[in-house]
Amino acid sequence: MNKPVVVSEETLTEPVVVSDVSPAAARAAGPAYIVLAGISFSHFLNDTMQSLIASVYPILKDTYALDFAQIGMITLAFQFTASLLQPVVGHYTDKKAQPYSLAIGMASTFFGLLLLSAAHQYLVILVAAALVGLGSAVFHPESARIARLASGGRYGFAQSVFQLGGSFGTSMGPVLAALIVVPFGQGSIAWFSSIAFLAILVLWRIGRWYAPQIKAKKTATVQAHPDAPSSRRVALALAVLVALLFSKQLYVSSLSSYYIFYLIDRFGVSTQAAQIYLFLFLAANAVGAFVGGPLGDRFGRKIVIWISILGALPFTLALPYAGLVASAVLSVVIGLIISSTTSSIIVFAQELVPHRFGMISGVFFGVAFGIGGLGAAVLGKLADHTSIEFVYQVCAYLPAIGLLAVFLPKLPRHAR
Repeated sequence: MNKPVVVSEETLTEPVVVSDVSPAAARAAGPAYIVLAGISFSHFLNDTMQSLIASVYPILKDTYALDFAQIGMITLAFQFTASLLQPVVGHYTDKKAQPYSLAIGMASTFFGLLLLSAAHQYLVILVAAALVGLGSAVFHPESARIARLASGGRYGFAQSVFQLGGSFGTSMGPVLAALIVVPFGQGSIAWFSSIAFLAILVLWRIGRWYAPQIKAKKTATVQAHPDAPSSRRVALALAVLVALLFSKQLYVSSLSSYYIFYLIDRFGVSTQAAQIYLFLFLAANAVGAFVGGPLGDRFGRKIVIWISILGALPFTLALPYAGLVASAVLSVVIGLIISSTTSSIIVFAQELVPHRFGMISGVFFGVAFGIGGLGAAVLGKLADHTSIEFVYQVCAYLPAIGLLAVFLPKLPRHAR
């Protein structure tokens, strides 16, 4: 149990680490459930606020006469900010942990919501979306590190608990928009700044738990496992994981950003009813994200990646041709299956490059946001020139990229 080849949070090569806790001791102590619950709840609050942006697209579109390309640019402004800055934040916190940065970053989301509620020009809407994205960029890398630190060695489980909060927060956006923003208008978005304030308080408390455990020490050397993949295979594996995340996130982004318009355009449902259907899909994503991590801990992350991405392909192919009820059922099934890969992809990447944990977390969270934002803009442009239905016919083939999982290496048994 004291093998030096077992790589954990404590063997990262940054000068600021949590010391004096061996992997064996962490497993014996088990997960720090209160900390995991707190960071997951914070993720819930964070992503609830972020999901409001996509949920109020119909209001913004009608109020300011926006086309689909402009709607996509709002998503891009939000997600590109997060994509650009998350790896930078992760790289910096690898070198110097910032326990209170989470609370400070949440302040950006707070001001972004206030600005969005009062925006009356398209450019101001873009700036507000970018501020919310900035808060996300600060939040995700360091909070993912805290979740791993509190995992007790159950990394997939901890990542799933962390993802669960974010996924449920994302699913709550359409419901809150239907119940509050649609009836009361754009100005009611300001009410959600109280959620940001609550998140600041929770994250400040988590920072107080984290801060005493940070201790400066000399750079530690990570010993490579004899069965670990070569640096060339690691690079290939990271490229494959990015491609897999591309297929998953772009498909989810297509539903998150345009599913409401698809249902309204094809089936003639009301905006509020369409938001409830979107909630069903996003809630299924939350459940799938939670289940995938423990399954990866138990059976191996590679097999979960295989099943979760390719397994969704038959259902995504059927969705563009289904009726309203069947579309709702298929969206739930797709959400359950395809979202179960998120935790496994992220933990797999972390274990491939354990000495750059923060940067890798930032890159993969950032890629997820960036792909979603860029994809939303491109799909919006495509929808303007064709139709929303055509967009979903094209996106239906994205899970086929899951075949690339055959190139993923087999990790040492302790890090699978």
